[in-house]
Amino acid sequence: MSKIVFFCIPAHGHTNPTLGVVKELVNRGHQVWYYSYEPFRQKIEDTGATFVSCDAYDCEQKLTTKEVVKLGKDLAFSTKVLVDTTLALDDVVCAHMEELKPDCIVSDSMAVWGKAVALKLGIPMVSSTTTFAFNEHSAKIMKQGFGDTVKMIFSLPKISKDVKRLQTKGYPIKNILDILQNDNETHTIVYTSPEFQPSSETFSDKYVFVGPSIRPVTSEITKTADKLIYISMGTVNNDLLPLYKNCISAFADTDYQVIMSIGNWTDDDALGIIPDNFIVADHVDQMAVLEKADAFLTHCGMNSTSEALYFEVPLVMYPQQSEQGGVAARVEELGAGKMLPDIEPDTIRETIEDVLSHASYKKAAARISGSFKKCSGVKGAADKIESMCR
Repeated sequence: MSKIVFFCIPAHGHTNPTLGVVKELVNRGHQVWYYSYEPFRQKIEDTGATFVSCDAYDCEQKLTTKEVVKLGKDLAFSTKVLVDTTLALDDVVCAHMEELKPDCIVSDSMAVWGKAVALKLGIPMVSSTTTFAFNEHSAKIMKQGFGDTVKMIFSLPKISKDVKRLQTKGYPIKNILDILQNDNETHTIVYTSPEFQPSSETFSDKYVFVGPSIRPVTSEITKTADKLIYISMGTVNNDLLPLYKNCISAFADTDYQVIMSIGNWTDDDALGIIPDNFIVADHVDQMAVLEKADAFLTHCGMNSTSEALYFEVPLVMYPQQSEQGGVAARVEELGAGKMLPDIEPDTIRETIEDVLSHASYKKAAARISGSFKKCSGVKGAADKIESMCR
């Protein structure tokens, strides 16, 4: 029996893929501690792991709504938040790790504090990557414009100052890449298939592509029309009232059934009258909807994209961050979806109808789904972690 510690950021898209792996490890007789945040306590404890709260130390929890949106767009700001959280957690985490003496740390690729404490204390570590794995080859899908490059250059002095803050606390980190990027020597679990991962052949055998973690469908959605369109912009950057209103204009009183999830940030009353062929809710059971859906208008978060493709649902893509843009570019490259060029009602309707009327999108989604289903899944991820336990 080994002692294993997980670290994650406060995000459903980064937490959910790990839960099946944690449950598998617990079922194999290992002890698991999971550093996370109160909104995730119940689902983590349901796996059999011991929940450890980071809420008192995490800087991201204290951000305003605007600052949360800024996280995905401003590298210097994101680095500062990550470093602030790492240093806030430093004493308590280091003390706990020295007392616990874990056999392995599993750290989300964005939970810098987990990776940093493993480096600092010499504990074997596995990186948990819920997005695409990135190296010089796969990063080409993250198409930065000239303006993005200029912003990054001007942010480097601020980033360097934050890196030095870690160095003065004993963390063996040389530059920002040590924080945000894994090299070919880092043991890494990637929650996608080699076929969906860009340039998967350029990664070393220390990387395992285990496929997405798809939870079972636990509720039933009634399909009331020949075609069901699902619309959701995820759980973070979903304050998109103009988009939602234009979707209503695009499909009001048509023969389509439309289910639209608008999140917590949008005022339902601001949408106006909801047509009879629409179901609008703050949240829906996404698995149940995708099992029946024919097309999905999405922000292209990695989890939502993987879940849709698993159920062979073609995508219409409206990414809100560069990471989501990279996922969307890969989906488009493989022919399983189409970018939404603007959010005018006519454009929304024409783009979705194009995806619905051309079988090639559905066939491409089915090919990707097949690649997911032949991956090793939670058992492969647990095997990787076990192999790293000292």
